[in-house]
Amino acid sequence: MEPLTEREAATYRLERIRAVAAGILETAQVTFLLLIAHRWFHAGPAEKGMLQGASSAGLLLTPVLVTMAAALGWNAERAAGRLFILGAAGLLATVLFPTLPVLVAGAGLGVLCTAATAPFLASIYSRNYHAGRRGDLFSRNIVVRIVASVLFAWLAGLWLEARPDGFRWILGFYAAALALNAWCVSRCPPVLLEQEDGRNPLRAFRYVRTDRVFRWTLISWMLMGFGNLIMFPLRVEYLSNERYGLHLSPSEIALLTSVAPNAARLLFTRMWGRLFDRMNFFTLRIILNTGFMLGILSFFTGGGQAGLWAGAVLFGVSNAGADLAWSLWVTKVAPPNRVTDYMAVHTFLTGFRGVIAAFAAFQCAAWFGIGPTAAGAAGLILLASLLLIREKRRAPETPVAQDGSKASASSSS
Repeated sequence: MEPLTEREAATYRLERIRAVAAGILETAQVTFLLLIAHRWFHAGPAEKGMLQGASSAGLLLTPVLVTMAAALGWNAERAAGRLFILGAAGLLATVLFPTLPVLVAGAGLGVLCTAATAPFLASIYSRNYHAGRRGDLFSRNIVVRIVASVLFAWLAGLWLEARPDGFRWILGFYAAALALNAWCVSRCPPVLLEQEDGRNPLRAFRYVRTDRVFRWTLISWMLMGFGNLIMFPLRVEYLSNERYGLHLSPSEIALLTSVAPNAARLLFTRMWGRLFDRMNFFTLRIILNTGFMLGILSFFTGGGQAGLWAGAVLFGVSNAGADLAWSLWVTKVAPPNRVTDYMAVHTFLTGFRGVIAAFAAFQCAAWFGIGPTAAGAAGLILLASLLLIREKRRAPETPVAQDGSKASASSSS
């Protein structure tokens, strides 16, 4: 590999530090916010849905936030840094005023702001990392993030068992992690947000109409994402709620929802990073979809500890590649100066399905049961893969030049 450029090296160093904070924050929505809300504040389905839907709400806001940041003349790193600071303030409020309304509002704000940084971070990766090694560099820092997530989940689970009233320390760590995120991202080499087409926050959606590859990939992602997001919050609910017959301890829940999946992610992330740079994107996404589908069926319908552990590991293996694919796939199809717009559309649709899924998850589990809900989610993921197979045959590859520019416009393919 050629030596890193100055921009790449500076971004990579800061991202390595930020990966530690990002790993700590991963455990918030995956495990501990819902667990704290359920065990210590006796939150109902509405409060749990609001916490789980906060990330999706942040993604829904991304087109508006991108437009506002560009109109204000902010660079991508400045916009992301200010969102992280606002999120840190929300988490700090939950430490100072530990009540259910403040937990839902403050922690929700923290999760929302973290999710809303996605288009700005994508712009930073697109401009500051060389196209031929973008996936590899991104995956290296994901490894750091996974290690931090596993260690924090394990220690936090033990801490909550030893100190039942120690949840405020966990929330405090999340506030500090958001502040560290802000510090790191604000010092990245500047990336200008281009604003050539007016201030309409919906302007980027025209690319859905003009770019067929983009359009069909978004449709497939909608189906897969909805199936996956429905089951995501039900993992903690399934393991912690006595109605399902498991009612595991905090440390056991952390093992199955954070430690085991992240250990699998740790082993496979670098592999997926290299494959992202070299493999046809549709093939990669179909493989990841298959892993998610089998993981859902195993975890929720496999029966016993073997099914739980197999599902947790399959989720981790698939999520290792899905994290890369979700964060970077628009760099495969978007012109360099349109990565932020393409990502804003992608994140908006992710947020749209996530808001619905966050509330639908608990209702579907109550109406149909965990097993049928899992089967339905697996069916959606299978349909998403079939659409990608169709698209792969029609447009086997969207070439990307080494400088990140598209070799041919996907809108004509």
